[in-house]
Amino acid sequence: QAQLVESGGGLVQAGGSLRLSCVASGGSFRTYAMGWSRQAPGKAREFVSAISWNGDTTIYADSVKGRFAISRDNAKSMVYLQMNSLKPEDTAIYYCAVGIGMSTIEKGEAYWGQGTQVTVSS
Repeated sequence: QAQLVESGGGLVQAGGSLRLSCVASGGSFRTYAMGWSRQAPGKAREFVSAISWNGDTTIYADSVKGRFAISRDNAKSMVYLQMNSLKPEDTAIYYCAVGIGMSTIEKGEAYWGQGTQVTVSS
């Protein structure tokens, strides 16, 4: 059974950085897009970023563009999200996702992990 496990969340001050990691197991994800979404308290889940199967193409939500960077290592079945210049509004549970394509992840049509909490204090 496919499983996605996120790690790297935590508490950080505004302006700080965190690097999230996600390891995929139980299947071959090398030909699938991967990505991240987040859900803040009382809000709907929102798309953050996605990366193509070979890592050549990435997309970002406007709210994180220029601050976050997504990458992947297919040999390790992992995807990463480097988050810099964090803001209190980035506080959310961050979910790793696998999808047929980046657009499907952006639409929320993906297989999700359990999430990791990111809290940014002001």
